[in-house]
Amino acid sequence: MFLFLAFISAVAQNVTENKVEEFHVGVVLDLGTTVGKVAHTSILIAIEDFYAVHPNYTTRIVLHIRDSMSDDVQAASEVLDLLENYKVQAIIGPQKSSQAVFVLALGNKHQVPIISFTATSTSLSSRRLPYFVQATARDSAQVCSIASIIKTYGWREVVPIYVDNDYGRGIIPDLVNVLEGIDAHIPYQSAIDESATGEQITQKLYKLMTMQTRVFVVHMSYSLGSLFFTKAKGIGMMSKGFVWIITDGRANLIDSLNPSVVEAMNGALGVESYVPKSIELDNFTMRWYMRSRNDHPNDPTLKLSIFGLWSYDAIWAVAQAAEKAKITEEKFQRSSALKNYTSSKTLENSRNGPTVLKAILQTKFQGLSGYFDLSDGQLQVSMFQIINVVGKAHRVIGFWNAQNGISQQSDQRTSNTTYSATHNLNIVIWPGESTEVPRGWKIPTNGKKLRVGVVAGAGYPEYIDANEDPLTGEIKASGLAIEIFEEAVKRLHYALTYEYIVFNTTENVSSSYDDFVNQVYLKEYDIAVGDITIRYNRSLYVDFTLPYTESGIAMVVPVKESVHMNAWIFLKTLTPGMWFGTIILFIYTGIVIWLLELLGNNKNVHGPIPRQLATMIYFSLFEEKEKVKRLTSRIVLVIWLFFLVVLKSSYTASLTSMLTVQQLQPTVTNVDELLKTGLAVGYGRGSYIKSLLEELGFDTSKIKPYDTPEDYHNALSMGSKNGGVAALVDEIPYIKLFLAEHCKGYTMVGPIYKTAGFGYALQKGSPLVGDISQAILNITGGDTMIQIEKKWIGDQNNCQNVGTISGTDSLTFDSFAGPIIATGVASTTSLVIALITYFCKNKQAEPENGDSEQILPPETGGDEERQCQQAARARGMHGQINKAMRDGSLVMCRGERIHNSWVSSSARF
Repeated sequence: MFLFLAFISAVAQNVTENKVEEFHVGVVLDLGTTVGKVAHTSILIAIEDFYAVHPNYTTRIVLHIRDSMSDDVQAASEVLDLLENYKVQAIIGPQKSSQAVFVLALGNKHQVPIISFTATSTSLSSRRLPYFVQATARDSAQVCSIASIIKTYGWREVVPIYVDNDYGRGIIPDLVNVLEGIDAHIPYQSAIDESATGEQITQKLYKLMTMQTRVFVVHMSYSLGSLFFTKAKGIGMMSKGFVWIITDGRANLIDSLNPSVVEAMNGALGVESYVPKSIELDNFTMRWYMRSRNDHPNDPTLKLSIFGLWSYDAIWAVAQAAEKAKITEEKFQRSSALKNYTSSKTLENSRNGPTVLKAILQTKFQGLSGYFDLSDGQLQVSMFQIINVVGKAHRVIGFWNAQNGISQQSDQRTSNTTYSATHNLNIVIWPGESTEVPRGWKIPTNGKKLRVGVVAGAGYPEYIDANEDPLTGEIKASGLAIEIFEEAVKRLHYALTYEYIVFNTTENVSSSYDDFVNQVYLKEYDIAVGDITIRYNRSLYVDFTLPYTESGIAMVVPVKESVHMNAWIFLKTLTPGMWFGTIILFIYTGIVIWLLELLGNNKNVHGPIPRQLATMIYFSLFEEKEKVKRLTSRIVLVIWLFFLVVLKSSYTASLTSMLTVQQLQPTVTNVDELLKTGLAVGYGRGSYIKSLLEELGFDTSKIKPYDTPEDYHNALSMGSKNGGVAALVDEIPYIKLFLAEHCKGYTMVGPIYKTAGFGYALQKGSPLVGDISQAILNITGGDTMIQIEKKWIGDQNNCQNVGTISGTDSLTFDSFAGPIIATGVASTTSLVIALITYFCKNKQAEPENGDSEQILPPETGGDEERQCQQAARARGMHGQINKAMRDGSLVMCRGERIHNSWVSSSARF
């Protein structure tokens, strides 16, 4: 029995072993490259590790490794051979995106899954090629992290440099779109042929040096990138002021580069795929290096990269899919007559291809490279790390993910940083061993001059004027706008060469200035300099610097003597409303204090009506403890007297000013007054202010245009009733210029409307905007601006009428709203509390009054006795009875009993 059981067990084991199915997988690599060597070792280890962990699986992957020799046609030929002669059910590879174009067509046609861990081009869409699976980070996944770096440091222009093939060109559309989202622009693209020589690369670099942009994104293959950076260092482009950002295709292999190449890349930033640390990764790394020395003894410096980890995880994904699909039948059929003829036309579709593809896409696990998920036909990568090349190595300076943007830590839960414009990276060593953040652009010394447009024939030559020298032909410009511009250029940290180009205005100044600014948009000028108002419609197609003048629109109106010296001048210190309010509050406060004291039995408030009125007036003017008894009365009186002190001080100061200083008041104080009275108003001919006045409601017939400051003066002198205008509406810089020449008799009222002021117009995205704006701030905030204004406009300190003037100097009710409200609230509150207290006490005293009346004897007769009782009931208070007795108004009551009753009743009260 024992021998029989052993025999049966052996037979069963043999049957089980025979049931193990082979799953043929082709592997197409460039075995002569660094990536090919790294992946080859990782794939071999992956097969061993997988079946050591899963010994009970009934499928076994059989690898067929082929070398494409970095040739696209050879790669396609090897795939055909694998499909024809080895009936592979899946293919790992090819290595390059250009090779994948040929291979993917075969896989898609014959329904064989193609899994590449190195072909990253975005053009290899899984939607168009459903049987292609990218087990790597697609190039489009990293463009957001690159844009985040650019946004962090505030660079506005970027030049991409890429290899001119499918791999290089594939990233450009995504890069352009994401840069537009952060308001950065690509002024130029540099494509370099993959077979370019060192001399050709040098010529490309020299061309880039003649441009002002200094931020470059390099997207190249391993070998071409090494030659490129070596040449860049040789011509001085790896020096201070330059910014280099390398994509993950090169950054992922930074450890495998020659030390001399790494040294040439010093200062560059890079984006590489993030690999979380784990014990499994450490163990694999040790085994990989031991295996690599045996597999590639002639390349001892070979380093493990992310591509080795992706190839390892890709094998595990295919092995799991093979077990899940349970492939047991023949995959291809072909005619025996064509047995030795290799052609895709002779191959039939794989019957189990869709099943295998579905199993691969459903495979998810925690791999060596991180969470390995191919559900969308590509590896889902959520985090990148940002590196800085320093010395002969690199260091990690930050991390990026789609949810939180840039951070200094990989654990986003401990970071409160966001996709923002703050430096959320560790210190960067830039090219030239500088720690100062590069500006990102520079005007090249051998580049063309900056074209500066200036206006000729403008209405205000004090601000801008230009003409051509008849002898030399040179354009000479002058004016306040020109002097500020030239001073700003001097304060830049670099040399800026420029030349003036004249723009002649037409009769319609407003439309001419729109056309002038439009020349910048059309790139006829690099910058437009002049008295250009910063307006919304213009900012849509150009960028403006910060304003160099005051902003706003105001009015110029004649002034008149506001105070006439007469016997009643003391009444003009307060407005009629203030006089009336003060008198009402005066009476009200006196009444309140009198009532408070009356309710408190203050003997000073009794007596004839004239005397009580005098008491009220006295309470409103003085505070005397002997006169005022109640605490609430004193509180009200203190608050009232505080108001009187404030009013008295203000009244005295205002009256003094009226009597000693000449008072000038504008004839018109606001725009509403002009609209109500229907007076005419003037403006500068051709200015957009006409449309503004029409929007405010002015009749077109009341709006009159004028050309020169002298015309303004004549029109204002005539007045609206004599054919002139009552006010001139213009921008504040022009008004200041007018008042500098015509100071006496005029003043500025406003501003009545807000504007942004005068600025310089530059092309959208121009890096000069920030630098010139910073220089303008430096100028306007110091003494230089005062000196420039004195030179072109004059010293306005001598003109007392410059500035905003209010319509009246009288003290208004609103000026004392606080003390008035406090006095009224205190008086009313005190009176209400006193009344409530008084009525409550009287209500409690009523029952006691009733009891006292019962003890009085009945009226038994006698007029004197009845008179005495009625007087007692009428008075009810002992003190008042005594007073009446002293006055002789009452007669003595008969009987001791009645006298005692009065005494008892008085005591109760």
